[in-house]
Amino acid sequence: MTNLVIIDTGCANLSSVKFAFDRLNIKAEISRDIATIKSADKLLLPGVGTAMAAMKILQDRNLIETIQNATQPMLGICLGMQLMTEYSSEGNVPTLSLMSGHTDLIPNTGLPLPHMGWNKVRYEQDHPLFAGIEQDSHFYFVHSYAVLPNEHTIATSDYGVPFSAALGCKNFYGVQFHPERSGKNGAQLLKNFVENL
Repeated sequence: MTNLVIIDTGCANLSSVKFAFDRLNIKAEISRDIATIKSADKLLLPGVGTAMAAMKILQDRNLIETIQNATQPMLGICLGMQLMTEYSSEGNVPTLSLMSGHTDLIPNTGLPLPHMGWNKVRYEQDHPLFAGIEQDSHFYFVHSYAVLPNEHTIATSDYGVPFSAALGCKNFYGVQFHPERSGKNGAQLLKNFVENL
């Protein structure tokens, strides 16, 4: 059985991420204990709110180095994905630098911010994170900041401009959408993270 730990980032969506795994009959534990995090088989880094507030919580809980040194597969969700890059212009704050790239306000194309609701996602063919999910499937988004497509982008979505819907670099993966709120496609993606990566 996979030892799955949701890193306690103090953010509001922790329990909904845990419930998403409960629905899949996959046991997940929410923890901020460094030993528990280090011994996990798989890690999740959820986040909602601002990059600055989330980085402060991670710093206060002495979790930054543990996250940066993690060797097991880790999935960042929403703000958690953005924190995986080097920098966020939301508060102009250095982030975890697990991969290159930075997070910026979605360019103004006249569409309302935050970008909120269902949007289709186009992923890199045969990526194990998207196994069994139809191309151009819809996922649920709530965000005003995004990582524009870069060398780590494994899926894109479009809201006036293309942006990274998912990133992958070494053992670190991130999704901008909320899989825990994305119905059967989101459930499949979480299952793929546990089983395929």
